[in-house]
Amino acid sequence: MEDEIYLYKGEKGLSEFVNKWKEICKPEKVYICNGSEEEKHSLLEEMVAQGKAIKLNEKKRPNSYYFRTDPSDVARVESRTFICCPEQKDAGITNNWVNDQEMKKTLLSLYTGCMEGRTMYVIPFSMGPLSSPYSFLGVEITDSAYVAVHMSVMTRMGQKALERINKGEGFIPCMHSVGMPLKKGEKDSMWPCRPVEEKYICQFPQTMEIFSYGSGYGGNALLGKKCFSLRIASVLGKKQGWLAEHMLIVGITNPKGEKKYMAAAFPSACGKTNLAMIQPSIPGWKAETVGDDICWMHIGKDGYFHAINPEYGLFGVVPFTSDKTNHNAYEAMRKDTLFTNVALTSDGDVWWEGIGYDAPDNMLDWHGNPYDKNSQEPAAHKNSRFTAPITNCPCVSKEFDSPDGVKISALIFGGRRATTVPLVYEAKSWNHGVMIASSVGSEITAATLGLTLGELRLDPFAMKPFCGYNMAHYFGHWIEMGKKIEDSKRPKIFCVNWFRKHDGKFLWPGYAENSRVLEYIFNRCNGKENFVSSPIGLVPAHDALNTKGLDIKQDDLNRALNIDKSEWKAEIEKIEKFYDTFGEDLPKELHVELNKLKVNLYK
Repeated sequence: MEDEIYLYKGEKGLSEFVNKWKEICKPEKVYICNGSEEEKHSLLEEMVAQGKAIKLNEKKRPNSYYFRTDPSDVARVESRTFICCPEQKDAGITNNWVNDQEMKKTLLSLYTGCMEGRTMYVIPFSMGPLSSPYSFLGVEITDSAYVAVHMSVMTRMGQKALERINKGEGFIPCMHSVGMPLKKGEKDSMWPCRPVEEKYICQFPQTMEIFSYGSGYGGNALLGKKCFSLRIASVLGKKQGWLAEHMLIVGITNPKGEKKYMAAAFPSACGKTNLAMIQPSIPGWKAETVGDDICWMHIGKDGYFHAINPEYGLFGVVPFTSDKTNHNAYEAMRKDTLFTNVALTSDGDVWWEGIGYDAPDNMLDWHGNPYDKNSQEPAAHKNSRFTAPITNCPCVSKEFDSPDGVKISALIFGGRRATTVPLVYEAKSWNHGVMIASSVGSEITAATLGLTLGELRLDPFAMKPFCGYNMAHYFGHWIEMGKKIEDSKRPKIFCVNWFRKHDGKFLWPGYAENSRVLEYIFNRCNGKENFVSSPIGLVPAHDALNTKGLDIKQDDLNRALNIDKSEWKAEIEKIEKFYDTFGEDLPKELHVELNKLKVNLYK
């Protein structure tokens, strides 16, 4: 099976891959990245000299740099993201599908001569610890130095990955270009990219190839991230019997010194980074970060789920991150950080909305224009980002680089919901949990172009934009994975909602106080009988949530945990309509669970 995965293997395969695209793209030169700090510094200083980056104040942000993108290239572009395979049914109804052969013809035409006047960077990298049996190698070709330096932070990139390839291992080929060839003497733009309608982010699940054209932004261009670690990896997981998930991984230790690891899935900009780096507000509890975005879970030799974080860095949303809201993320940005689309202060530092102090005078906004503090426009883009080594995080777990991963005790799903969904509830069974996760909804955030802010959409497993194959089959894969684990060894499944409102105000304080919900989940994993059964699942019993020292009214807590049958009956209608879109592909087990919910609500 391993041989069937790879188009390219070993040193010969690498040469074949690079030479093929060198001939097509016609770069001015080819550079193979070694992943060293010297190389990263050299590339960054080269971009500074070209006017594509700004070195920040060394005293305030040591070894940190600032970038502005083109206004059309600020987020993932779901409308231009494609799963390319022979049959549309294999991509499913949640993905944009194009026939693989047709797309390759389109891409070949676009790539021809696309790197003229530019450097072709060859980036060998590993997703996952280099010594882990759960890791995969990749090679990204790109004409963007921005991509090269970000890949050096986000992946285990460079010489050690190259050595494994040269010894004969296979790798996932990743091809990227900003699509802006430079004629001799032509001046380059600060942020070269194509218009939105000319961007292509393509995954080929049959051949395990990734092609990206026209965008230089994050998840569109850092191909080890969403493209590889989720879309391609989800297909690998289906084939090989494991799970690639859009999940943080956090370790929680109670005052007795007992530690449990939890994995949690939230759509982008719904608090994943905050939860991954949480500082518990309750005395004696400790949290440690294993990963803030992506989780690969395998069944270990002990029969439990074990998870690794395939990434090596943090790529987080910046706005409303402050010392108060997320101390650990705030501290992680103090040095060795790459900032994109935040505001720039006159003394060479950065600023964003929600940083914790007022905007200073004489600041430039993310467009590079003088910022008017009296305007209603944000100084930093709502999806502005920071990129930093995970080792910058003060609460990083010693296990973040463990080749065997960490044992998962609980799986948590959630979204941004102003109504209906309570603060926390628990699935009654594995299949019930799959149903809950398959119907998680969230209000749209700024992380995606082309969607209406605030609009509610169902985002199953927080994987709707990231599943590399038919999502109905993905639901079935989760059900099958549950069958492979003994009941006593399955993680418990929970749904949370920090964002419920009453009279326009949040009912739950969130942020560090979410540790109180994690405490409840921790105790449930230890078998504590601190719950009552409800029509939708198991909810905390009266006084089960630790509110000692918390400034919250009992009425607000009751509202945060309330289950309104009329709201849930309307929710069932949404879920039924969503399930109907999958037709016969939807696993029958989900229909069974939904019917149980309906019966419970109409009793």
